Amino acid sequence: MSTPLRATRQRHAVAALLAGLDDFRSAQQIHHLLREAGESVGLSTVYRTLQAMADAGDLDVLKTEDESLYRKCSTSHHHHLVCRGCNRTEEVDGPTVERWADRVAAEHGFTEISHTLEIFGTCTGCRG
Repeated sequence: MSTPLRATRQRHAVAALLAGLDDFRSAQQIHHLLREAGESVGLSTVYRTLQAMADAGDLDVLKTEDESLYRKCSTSHHHHLVCRGCNRTEEVDGPTVERWADRVAAEHGFTEISHTLEIFGTCTGCRG
């Protein structure tokens, strides 16, 4: 079980911003949006806050080739369908993936498994 995060003004500002976003954002994008909103939060503080929130399970992290992206997601287990063009994201269930992961783990004697799955494609808005 993770240690509860210390409530700070910066953490509250980051959490409030992420609660209002629907898609994944980079630390630099989050920092820029915070500055536009009048928050005086340093970029290194944003990085540390995002990492702490991700470690605590409060955020999903999407690792791309270039950077890590962050999003406040639902608490149930899910996967992501992500647009390569605009980073629009849809949460999707994957019961077939869950059964496959359980079967493969059992075949190899593994227990207490976890996994992540992101499916990348191009959304209808970016296809035009």
